[in-house]
Amino acid sequence: MSTFSTHVLDAVLGRPAAGMDVALALPDGSTIALRTDDDGRARVDADLPAGEHSVRFGTGSWFADQQRDTFFPAVTVIVALPDGEHTHVALLLSPFAYTTYRGS
Repeated sequence: MSTFSTHVLDAVLGRPAAGMDVALALPDGSTIALRTDDDGRARVDADLPAGEHSVRFGTGSWFADQQRDTFFPAVTVIVALPDGEHTHVALLLSPFAYTTYRGS
């Protein structure tokens, strides 16, 4: 079993992306709904099965809540969670670009 966390940073404003909806889709098709905290972080403390998972960041509604335009209504990242390890997916976000990477 594995664990998962994420951290979303607003590169333009230089601060965490607090209050963003994140959905983690598991290999069996079920989904875990998350929301980033004041530090832009969200975590699943439950054991997750290894395998392919989809992480969907609700970027469009998050930018709209701030009355900011964006090119990306959502950002979806597909990752392979290894068995027995923690996986951290970081998202560095601006309205017209993003970068994602496996963090620690």
